[in-house]
Amino acid sequence: MIDRKEIIEIAENYNYDDIRIGAIASHSGLDVFDGAVEEGFRTYAVCRSGREKTYTKYFRSMRDTEGNVVRGIVDDYVCYDNFDEVLLKENQQKLVDNNTLFIPNRSFTSYCSIDEIEDNFAVPLVGSRNMLRSEERGIDQDYYWLLEKAGLPFPEKINDPQDIDALCMVKLPHAVKKLERGFFTAGTYNEYLEKSESLIRQGVITPEALSEARIERYIIGPVFNFDLFYSPIEEEMEKVELLGIDWRFETSLDGHVRLPAPQQMTLAEHQLTPEYTVCGHNSATLRESLLEKVFELAEIYVKASQKHYEPGIIGPFCLQTCIDKDLNFYIYDVAPRVGGGTNVHMSVGHPYGNTLWRKPMSTGRRVAMEIKRAIDTDQLGKIIT
Repeated sequence: MIDRKEIIEIAENYNYDDIRIGAIASHSGLDVFDGAVEEGFRTYAVCRSGREKTYTKYFRSMRDTEGNVVRGIVDDYVCYDNFDEVLLKENQQKLVDNNTLFIPNRSFTSYCSIDEIEDNFAVPLVGSRNMLRSEERGIDQDYYWLLEKAGLPFPEKINDPQDIDALCMVKLPHAVKKLERGFFTAGTYNEYLEKSESLIRQGVITPEALSEARIERYIIGPVFNFDLFYSPIEEEMEKVELLGIDWRFETSLDGHVRLPAPQQMTLAEHQLTPEYTVCGHNSATLRESLLEKVFELAEIYVKASQKHYEPGIIGPFCLQTCIDKDLNFYIYDVAPRVGGGTNVHMSVGHPYGNTLWRKPMSTGRRVAMEIKRAIDTDQLGKIIT
């Protein structure tokens, strides 16, 4: 892991009057850039050729003669053939020369080597560099390990597919779509075999990935992704904040649930098993009597992260949960960075973040505001790694 002192020294040489907030132009990049502009920062988008126009053309910023943004959110950008080119020394130097504070998102950690991010990416990250690897399922200390250490609830793991005796979720990567999942459900071992063999024939999953799949009890209930924030520099109020809640639109699952059961039974083999590819998000609120439990889960997670991943979680994180019929929470995924659904709140803010801060407060804006507060109070070293 790159020495945190080295990163702090790099940031100390920045021109704080000309800070840029940068991110991979994908995933939650628009939310990051929108929030940065709201707080008076210039933005720097790292784009991939062939999918750059969203950032370089359609959301490109326009500023007036006084530097105020009148349209768009992307001030400066660079285009590479592949996202991982940002790891090249000369491209890292471009970020540093532009006084860039980098916000990690899932595209950053999916398209770029985690080893390189941890050991060689000498650019200040706002967030927890050493926790990004915990999102990789199957490693010794992934987020399931941390949830277990913390005593937090998560779906029961089934170690052997032959032990499937009720509805389960089989979790493994998609064979083609790098950021997506080849998940499927099964209620019996025979169903597991039938579905897995069919998905292998269709090229959706691979036998190698299946052998490493995680199988867990299916929690029947709604899904809530809690967009949270931890501030290590807050001194007067609570350090843990609930900014908002989102949930996902998933293909082809959402198409399946719109079909009557008899119609579902007539689908062709390649249509029969729904895929869980995320294609959008929506906003949600939670029954008020359950909110305190959310804060409790967040507080426990933060303390566990501080114990096992010093200095612990910094800034935005997301606990993805299901709630069963008895109103019990189960955490089925954790994002130790900006969550995937925060674009739903950009510009208008999150319901809970707005209420807390008395103004539109998206995750992107909350990150930018933390950077501004850290600079103003000479505490930037506490929020970068």
